[in-house]
Amino acid sequence: MQMFPLIFLGVFLNALAQLLLKEGMSRIGYFAFSFANLMPISIQVATNLFVFMGLLCYAVSAVVWLLVLSRVPVSYAYPMLSMGYIINVVAAHYWFQEEISLSKIAGILVIISGVYLLSRQ
Repeated sequence: MQMFPLIFLGVFLNALAQLLLKEGMSRIGYFAFSFANLMPISIQVATNLFVFMGLLCYAVSAVVWLLVLSRVPVSYAYPMLSMGYIINVVAAHYWFQEEISLSKIAGILVIISGVYLLSRQ
């Protein structure tokens, strides 16, 4: 349990990365996958601040996760990543006005139960 803050930091950064990437790609908008789009879209993605920040969060979360894995069993640490689903559902509701359906709430409750059971060493 003493590693929980470090685990949560890694999970939070990973979830934040997803949200930032979503924001960046929402600003770029829909595009067709084609050879003609390769350079224009690549430039838009490479110069998008939200995409850059999302990738940075991924990089930092990877370093944090390496620290976690050096300290706790992977069978304890890995299931904790599922908390990112909860963070993303709630954050996407507020940030992107995505719906939180009854099935998502049920899934969140299952995740919470699973993380609780797996965290009891």
